[in-house]
Amino acid sequence: MARRRHASLPKLDTFPRLLGLSLTTRLAVDTTAQLFSPFLSIFAAGMGLDPVTLGRMISLRNITGLLAPIFGVLADRRSYRRVLQAGLLLTAAGLLVIGLSAGLWSVALGMLLMGAGFTGFIPTLQAYMSARLPYARRAQGLGMLEYSWALSGILGLYLTGQLIAAAGWRAPFLVLGGFLLLMTPIFGLLPSVRRSPGHAAREAEREAARQAAGDPPKSLGVRARDFFDLGPNRRSAWAALATSGLLIFSLLHTVIAHGVWLAREYGLEASSLGTVALVAGVADLCGSVLVSLVTDRLGKRRSVLLGGLASFVSYLLLPVLNVGLLPAVAGLAAMRFAFEFTIVSNLPLVSEQIPEQRGKLMSMSSTFGMVGGTLAGLTGPWAY
Repeated sequence: MARRRHASLPKLDTFPRLLGLSLTTRLAVDTTAQLFSPFLSIFAAGMGLDPVTLGRMISLRNITGLLAPIFGVLADRRSYRRVLQAGLLLTAAGLLVIGLSAGLWSVALGMLLMGAGFTGFIPTLQAYMSARLPYARRAQGLGMLEYSWALSGILGLYLTGQLIAAAGWRAPFLVLGGFLLLMTPIFGLLPSVRRSPGHAAREAEREAARQAAGDPPKSLGVRARDFFDLGPNRRSAWAALATSGLLIFSLLHTVIAHGVWLAREYGLEASSLGTVALVAGVADLCGSVLVSLVTDRLGKRRSVLLGGLASFVSYLLLPVLNVGLLPAVAGLAAMRFAFEFTIVSNLPLVSEQIPEQRGKLMSMSSTFGMVGGTLAGLTGPWAY
């Protein structure tokens, strides 16, 4: 039994290096994703734009999340490694275009390239790591990979601020773009993923039968229907995807206005809001660490249910805790912790819904999150 279990795991001399490479690269990518939140006014001034216009450019970047399923299908059919490389190359190109930009149109182009890069890289990396990990240890591996999001908020944005102070607003774009450009060929050397031949064989048989019968090529409507047909496990798959979208909507619906809330009701200025952001980053990290420690043993579905219940309670408590600065910040930290634990616990669930279409499912989860975040951008400020 012990020998079979050991044989099913990635080699220990390979997987730690793979995780280290992935975590380091994700740290740079996640720092890029969060780059504009604390430094929006500085970047806008440097680009010769007003903050509102730059905010619209960021929305343009986010819209490219709708392309995620295309990258997921390509990863399933072609190669995870090639899509990972394409994602890094697009992100690097977007960063360098913005870092060398001279006007609105070059910023818009850079945003589109960056958005396409995020869309291709992050869910594909999650799918690749899921394929390399046995399900019994997948929450541990994915939880460790998601440390990058919290660390980018704690470490990456701090270093970005120091870099801006030392070398100007263009420096972070050029440094991050150059780093991701250097990492692109390295991802072509990743170990390959052993794929299940069942799905591909069934597709090939159906296509051969269709051609032998002289059937016409599939119409666009039929192809779209086939794309959204998630097979016999469809109810579970759609539920896992919807969970991702609803969790992100709930968090961002609240978080998007929390800076205004704390500034208006407690008089917090930029430095104090930065401290609150640090507390939130630590809460995110604690949530991911807890996933990597307990979710595999507790059970993925049970972890999502318990985390969802904790999130629900944390939202209900926010108005109750809004009686002083420390209770309010503690409530925000509890909310972020519960969210991070739940959303990261849901990743291995999504990854196992249709193993032969893992890239597509992970990218669809990303798209559901993007839609939830977009809706929260409309509802959150209005609700406050």
